[in-house]
Amino acid sequence: QWVYNILEKKAEADRIVHENPDPSNGFVLVPDLKWNQNQLEDLYLIALVHRRDIKSLRDLTAEHLPLLRNILQEGKEAIVKRFGVPSSQLRIYLHYQPSYQHLHVHFTALGYDAPGSSVERAHLLADVIDNLAMDSLYYQKRALTFPLRADEPLFKKFQEAGKV
Repeated sequence: QWVYNILEKKAEADRIVHENPDPSNGFVLVPDLKWNQNQLEDLYLIALVHRRDIKSLRDLTAEHLPLLRNILQEGKEAIVKRFGVPSSQLRIYLHYQPSYQHLHVHFTALGYDAPGSSVERAHLLADVIDNLAMDSLYYQKRALTFPLRADEPLFKKFQEAGKV
Protein backbone atom coordinates (compact mmCIF):
# COMPACT_ATOMS: atom_id res chain seq x y z
CA GLN A 1 0.00 0.00 0.00
CA TRP A 2 2.93 2.33 0.75
CA VAL A 3 4.05 2.04 -2.89
CA TYR A 4 0.56 2.72 -4.24
CA ASN A 5 0.16 5.74 -1.95
CA ILE A 6 3.34 7.23 -3.42
CA LEU A 7 2.31 6.47 -7.00
CA GLU A 8 -1.13 8.00 -6.39
CA LYS A 9 0.47 10.98 -4.59
CA LYS A 10 -1.44 10.25 -1.40
CA ALA A 11 1.87 10.13 0.46
CA GLU A 12 5.37 11.57 0.04
CA ALA A 13 4.41 13.67 -3.01
CA ASP A 14 6.74 16.41 -1.76
CA ARG A 15 9.67 13.94 -1.79
CA ILE A 16 9.41 13.03 -5.49
CA VAL A 17 12.71 13.79 -7.23
CA HIS A 18 11.49 12.85 -10.72
CA GLU A 19 8.41 11.41 -12.38
CA ASN A 20 7.72 10.02 -15.80
CA PRO A 21 3.89 9.76 -15.77
CA ASP A 22 3.59 7.32 -18.67
CA PRO A 23 1.40 4.43 -17.40
CA SER A 24 3.42 1.76 -19.23
CA ASN A 25 6.97 3.07 -19.24
CA GLY A 26 6.93 5.61 -16.42
CA PHE A 27 8.06 5.65 -12.83
CA VAL A 28 8.50 7.82 -9.76
CA LEU A 29 11.95 8.43 -8.23
CA VAL A 30 11.94 9.07 -4.47
CA PRO A 31 14.58 9.10 -1.75
CA ASP A 32 14.66 5.89 0.23
CA LEU A 33 13.51 6.29 3.84
CA LYS A 34 16.96 5.10 5.00
CA TRP A 35 18.61 8.20 3.47
CA ASN A 36 18.53 11.58 5.24
CA GLN A 37 19.06 13.43 1.90
CA ASN A 38 21.98 15.40 3.35
CA GLN A 39 25.00 13.13 2.97
CA LEU A 40 25.73 12.29 -0.65
CA GLU A 41 28.09 9.51 0.48
CA ASP A 42 25.06 7.37 1.35
CA LEU A 43 22.73 8.59 -1.41
CA TYR A 44 19.84 6.14 -1.81
CA LEU A 45 16.81 6.57 -4.08
CA ILE A 46 14.15 4.16 -5.33
CA ALA A 47 12.42 4.16 -8.72
CA LEU A 48 8.87 2.78 -8.38
CA VAL A 49 7.25 1.79 -11.67
CA HIS A 50 3.70 2.92 -12.39
CA ARG A 51 2.73 -0.50 -13.74
CA ARG A 52 1.26 -2.83 -11.15
CA ASP A 53 1.65 -6.05 -13.13
CA ILE A 54 5.43 -6.37 -12.70
CA LYS A 55 6.29 -7.85 -9.31
CA SER A 56 9.98 -8.67 -9.67
CA LEU A 57 12.92 -9.41 -11.93
CA ARG A 58 11.27 -12.73 -12.83
CA ASP A 59 8.40 -10.92 -14.58
CA LEU A 60 10.62 -8.89 -16.90
CA THR A 61 10.77 -9.56 -20.66
CA ALA A 62 11.99 -7.60 -23.68
CA GLU A 63 8.57 -5.88 -23.67
CA HIS A 64 9.78 -3.98 -20.59
CA LEU A 65 12.99 -2.65 -22.18
CA PRO A 66 11.55 0.85 -22.83
CA LEU A 67 10.55 1.09 -19.16
CA LEU A 68 13.92 -0.12 -17.92
CA ARG A 69 15.82 2.18 -20.27
CA ASN A 70 13.70 5.13 -19.09
CA ILE A 71 14.49 4.34 -15.48
CA LEU A 72 18.20 4.05 -16.20
CA GLN A 73 18.50 7.21 -18.31
CA GLU A 74 16.02 9.52 -16.60
CA GLY A 75 17.04 8.35 -13.13
CA LYS A 76 20.69 9.16 -13.76
CA GLU A 77 19.79 12.55 -15.27
CA ALA A 78 17.50 13.47 -12.35
CA ILE A 79 20.16 12.55 -9.78
CA VAL A 80 22.93 14.57 -11.43
CA LYS A 81 20.55 17.53 -11.83
CA ARG A 82 19.21 17.45 -8.26
CA PHE A 83 22.20 16.18 -6.28
CA GLY A 84 25.20 16.71 -8.59
CA VAL A 85 26.18 13.04 -8.43
CA PRO A 86 27.37 11.78 -11.83
CA SER A 87 26.19 8.42 -13.15
CA SER A 88 29.74 7.06 -12.86
CA GLN A 89 29.28 7.32 -9.08
CA LEU A 90 25.99 5.39 -8.94
CA ARG A 91 25.13 1.74 -8.42
CA ILE A 92 21.76 1.04 -10.08
CA TYR A 93 20.23 -2.35 -9.37
CA LEU A 94 17.24 -4.56 -8.65
CA HIS A 95 17.00 -7.05 -5.79
CA TYR A 96 16.15 -10.68 -6.19
CA GLN A 97 14.36 -11.63 -4.03
CA PRO A 98 12.82 -8.17 -3.56
CA SER A 99 11.63 -6.98 -0.17
CA TYR A 100 8.20 -6.15 -1.63
CA GLN A 101 6.40 -7.41 -4.73
CA HIS A 102 6.26 -4.29 -6.92
CA LEU A 103 9.07 -3.66 -9.38
CA HIS A 104 11.47 -1.06 -8.08
CA VAL A 105 15.05 -0.08 -8.86
CA HIS A 106 17.66 1.07 -6.33
CA PHE A 107 19.99 4.00 -7.01
CA THR A 108 22.82 4.24 -4.46
CA ALA A 109 26.13 6.04 -4.21
CA LEU A 110 28.87 3.76 -5.50
CA GLY A 111 30.87 4.02 -2.28
CA TYR A 112 27.89 3.29 -0.03
CA ASP A 113 27.62 -0.30 1.18
CA ALA A 114 23.83 -0.34 1.07
CA PRO A 115 21.94 -3.34 2.46
CA GLY A 116 21.43 -5.88 -0.33
CA SER A 117 23.86 -4.22 -2.74
CA SER A 118 26.19 -7.23 -2.80
CA VAL A 119 26.41 -9.56 -5.77
CA GLU A 120 24.28 -12.27 -4.13
CA ARG A 121 21.16 -10.12 -4.21
CA ALA A 122 21.75 -7.14 -6.52
CA HIS A 123 21.36 -7.33 -10.30
CA LEU A 124 22.72 -4.28 -12.10
CA LEU A 125 20.05 -2.60 -14.22
CA ALA A 126 22.42 -2.23 -17.18
CA ASP A 127 23.06 -6.00 -17.09
CA VAL A 128 19.33 -6.73 -16.81
CA ILE A 129 18.71 -4.58 -19.91
CA ASP A 130 21.48 -6.35 -21.85
CA ASN A 131 20.25 -9.81 -20.80
CA LEU A 132 16.68 -9.06 -21.88
CA ALA A 133 17.87 -7.57 -25.17
CA MET A 134 19.68 -10.88 -25.89
CA ASP A 135 16.86 -13.14 -24.68
CA SER A 136 13.37 -11.86 -23.91
CA LEU A 137 12.73 -14.73 -21.47
CA TYR A 138 16.14 -14.58 -19.77
CA TYR A 139 14.76 -14.11 -16.26
CA GLN A 140 12.06 -16.74 -16.67
CA LYS A 141 14.67 -19.34 -17.68
CA ARG A 142 17.73 -18.49 -15.63
CA ALA A 143 18.47 -19.97 -12.23
CA LEU A 144 18.95 -17.09 -9.80
CA THR A 145 20.91 -17.56 -6.60
CA PHE A 146 19.84 -15.47 -3.63
CA PRO A 147 20.62 -15.41 0.09
CA LEU A 148 18.07 -16.15 2.81
CA ARG A 149 18.29 -15.46 6.53
CA ALA A 150 17.73 -18.43 8.81
CA ASP A 151 14.58 -16.80 10.26
CA GLU A 152 12.86 -16.29 6.87
CA PRO A 153 9.78 -18.45 6.14
CA LEU A 154 11.12 -19.38 2.68
CA PHE A 155 14.32 -20.73 4.27
CA LYS A 156 12.20 -22.89 6.59
CA LYS A 157 10.34 -24.28 3.54
CA PHE A 158 13.64 -25.18 1.89
CA GLN A 159 14.72 -26.90 5.12
CA GLU A 160 11.47 -28.87 5.29
CA ALA A 161 11.93 -29.95 1.68
CA GLY A 162 15.48 -31.12 2.43
CA LYS A 163 17.02 -28.59 0.06
CA VAL A 164 19.32 -26.97 2.64
